[in-house]
Amino acid sequence: MDAAEQMYSEDPSWGSPDFPFSVLAGELEESEGPIANEDRPPSVETEATLEFADLNTHRENFGSEQRKDPTLVRAWENVMMINGEPVDPGNRLSFPYFISNDDMLYRVYKKNNEIIEQLVVPKPYTKVVLELAQGHLLGGHLGTEKTTERVLQRFYWPGVQKDIENYCKSCPVCQMSAPLPHFRSPLVHLPIIEVPFERIAMDLVGPLPKSARGHQYILVIMDYATRYPEAIPLCQTSAKNIAKELLQVFSRVGIPKDLLTDQGTPFMSRVTKELCKLFKVTHLRTSVYHPQTDGLVERFNKTLKSMLKKVVDKDGKNWDYLLPYLMFAIREVPQSSTGYSPFELLYGRHPRGLLDIAKETWEGEKTPHKSIIEHIS
Repeated sequence: MDAAEQMYSEDPSWGSPDFPFSVLAGELEESEGPIANEDRPPSVETEATLEFADLNTHRENFGSEQRKDPTLVRAWENVMMINGEPVDPGNRLSFPYFISNDDMLYRVYKKNNEIIEQLVVPKPYTKVVLELAQGHLLGGHLGTEKTTERVLQRFYWPGVQKDIENYCKSCPVCQMSAPLPHFRSPLVHLPIIEVPFERIAMDLVGPLPKSARGHQYILVIMDYATRYPEAIPLCQTSAKNIAKELLQVFSRVGIPKDLLTDQGTPFMSRVTKELCKLFKVTHLRTSVYHPQTDGLVERFNKTLKSMLKKVVDKDGKNWDYLLPYLMFAIREVPQSSTGYSPFELLYGRHPRGLLDIAKETWEGEKTPHKSIIEHIS
């Protein structure tokens, strides 16, 4: 049995063994650090463009394309402000509206009490945005809804939502790994938590095909307040290993009050009990008969496994290398339940990603990122 077949036999939620794996990633850079070339997965190949060849466009060229694009004529005609000055002082601004800053066209709209300036993208550049938002590994192949959220945070063009929907529907990676619908029991809802990392949930994913570095499991830790996830590759699921990783997380985000787990042996061990006792953590357990109580982690595990299935190499040995890329994608995208991304809720600012790099390049300047005070005021 090869690694791919092992993946399905041990965890059928990965999908059919006939799935044609491909990696939409850039070739890894040469490293002078502890991870040497010989330790790398041999086939993280280039299919999408990580060299950003299409981003090497000067501001003047991008602005010229905005002017020439026939689909943007009406937008230019309806510009309400030029370089901060109203075109007609008598007109009252109502969202959304178009502005021109230094001969660049923007659309201004309001979401969650935040005013967002979207760079208007001319037709020759829309495909680049779609590839970075959905097709690239850091995009995570997260589907129409989340890709739309990601794009609209930075860009706009006429028909943008329809273009995103069509792009996602035509993505062969997403279509080949689309899950079959299934029905679950109703979830038992837990109280709402508002303080980051006051309550966390923990679960294990696996066993998965053994990676080149010997990992077979993923320790998942999820914050209930911000939905911020951690996914830690493990070689073994011993209680000591799990306790060690928990301490690493606690050192970054603080010690939670509540820890929610299922009835699995590593989580019920003496070491885990002692750890909770030492740090005054209340250990909550989901029922054997109602594991759906922890629906947050259940949904995340399903999403993570679906994403890995889309990008993992054919021999299944590079999945642990891909985790950081996918976790970035998950943390960056606004959640429907909160309206914000997990990163925003935890750190108080937008993360700088590939779409931000594209926007900065086309604007010819670095996009300022709000401080925590600016973000919440």
